[in-house]
Amino acid sequence: MNIFTLSWKNITAKPLNTMMSVLLFALSIGLITFLTLLNDQLKKGLDNNLAGIDLVLGAKGSPLQLILNSMYHIDAPTGNISLEEARPFLNPKHPLLSGAVPLSLGDSYGAYRIVGAAQTILTFYNASDIEGRPYKEDFEVVVGSIVAKKLHLHIDDTFYSTHGLEDNPDLAHDHGTPFRVVGILSATGTVLDQLLLCTPQTVWKVHDHPADSTAVEEGHKKEDHESHAHATGNHVHTSMPMVAIDSVEIQILADSVMAALSAQPEKEITSILLKFKSRTNFQALNLLRNINLNTGLMAASPAIEINRLYAMMGSGTEALRYVAMLIAMVAAISIFISLYTSLKERRYEMALMRVNGASPGMLFRMIIGEGLWITMLGLVLGMISGHIGMQLAGSILERGYKYQFTGFTWVGEEWYILVGAVAVGLLAAILPAIQGARTDIHKTLAEG
Repeated sequence: MNIFTLSWKNITAKPLNTMMSVLLFALSIGLITFLTLLNDQLKKGLDNNLAGIDLVLGAKGSPLQLILNSMYHIDAPTGNISLEEARPFLNPKHPLLSGAVPLSLGDSYGAYRIVGAAQTILTFYNASDIEGRPYKEDFEVVVGSIVAKKLHLHIDDTFYSTHGLEDNPDLAHDHGTPFRVVGILSATGTVLDQLLLCTPQTVWKVHDHPADSTAVEEGHKKEDHESHAHATGNHVHTSMPMVAIDSVEIQILADSVMAALSAQPEKEITSILLKFKSRTNFQALNLLRNINLNTGLMAASPAIEINRLYAMMGSGTEALRYVAMLIAMVAAISIFISLYTSLKERRYEMALMRVNGASPGMLFRMIIGEGLWITMLGLVLGMISGHIGMQLAGSILERGYKYQFTGFTWVGEEWYILVGAVAVGLLAAILPAIQGARTDIHKTLAEG
């Protein structure tokens, strides 16, 4: 029987004590693993959605709310802005700007946001492939990969939008022209995956209807809404090949949208995404301050606001991390007490082992082995539970943050968790191991 097999038999001889130490250690490791996965995926998601955007223009209010609403689509708009006031920033010949994407928000389908935007939003977020084609006409829609999967949307499916972000049939615009799916994007790893894209004019037309057409009869509720939703059973879906998105075509389509917006200065949009020609240009760097001081608009910097968000989130996750570390310390103390108590109870047994030829080093390794067994069981159980917890929480987090979270991933920081856990287990076992190796054979046998 080798020394580690003997260590295993020793810890399983008292299963309740061992189980308590393992569960405490697993709890701390699981919590730390969950927080590590959450922070890593949340940061990557937020960073991916920055998309090189330098400024967001919108109505006066909270800059962070404007960023979350216009770039991450997880908050309500701060209000609308007039095209008359926004027109200078939509000018393709603006000396400081290389690109501008106007956004019109307000409706959704299946709790996924419908965004009226110029087609250049696809190039802003580096969308590369599409099944079908980009949207050209009003009420044509391009849907993100996650939306298509979750709502079972296919090319040529039609549906009606719902006011706001709730999937509430009572708020459905179930009249007039339905939306029609003309394109499905390949996965981008950005917020585009969870959006439905159309022209800004489409969002206006959904809401620009005669007052008498909004009257809904008492019984005209969920059944009618569902009858207007896309019906997969009414026609056969044919999959189309993915094709590369043509940036030249996208620019031509976006120019057409911009021209249409310029012809209607009395209309309103929600916000504008802006990119600078040069981030080192002094005038560009002062544009945010000049807009906020000299116009009725509000400009917000995504980089600044997301750093603020990191700081706010960091305090909460840091507090939870300290709690997990405290639990880990308690678990280490539990391992120490378990081994130390077991050592005192087995002193006579160890003395007999010494008499039968076991060296002090062998006893030292046996007790270290016991500590490592408990540590490794807690580590494996904790890391598995952390990943499972992340996977189970993924759907809830996805609804809030609008991109996917998964427990089926490994991040680099988990190596530090692994090394740290083993180090904690060794530290907890080393003192009992030293005492066990120094067992006084004659004294112990005499007392026995």
